[in-house]
Amino acid sequence: MSDWIKAMGMDYGAARIGLAVSDDIGLLAHPLETVSAADPDRAAGRIAELVRERKTEDLVVGLPLHMDGGEGDAVTAVRRFVERLRPLLPAGVRVHERDERHSTRDAMAKLHAAGRTTKNTRKIIDQAAAVEILQGWLDQRAGG
Repeated sequence: MSDWIKAMGMDYGAARIGLAVSDDIGLLAHPLETVSAADPDRAAGRIAELVRERKTEDLVVGLPLHMDGGEGDAVTAVRRFVERLRPLLPAGVRVHERDERHSTRDAMAKLHAAGRTTKNTRKIIDQAAAVEILQGWLDQRAGG
């Protein structure tokens, strides 16, 4: 495993898309930005721009699987968006899918533990969920 990694996590939603990035050594995920999903073409363009700016090599996309592990309409929507995004990404960017069943719940629990209320987490919950998705991938990659 290389000591350096440039990865981005994505929590796709019909209204908002949360983004997170890794530190350069691939140890920790950090919140980056929330992108409006109202205009999917514009959202894909913004994400591709961030991928280029940050020289991202790996894009980790959360899949909202059912609790039994099955796929539904939400997974289809995520994959449809990724197909819109893929041609805009620089050559060589690897796209990984990751189970995100508990990412938003876990992110909300951590925000509440840090003293945030539900009302004052609305603007950052999608980024926090993206952090959970990316951190899980980083930990798995590191063998943790």
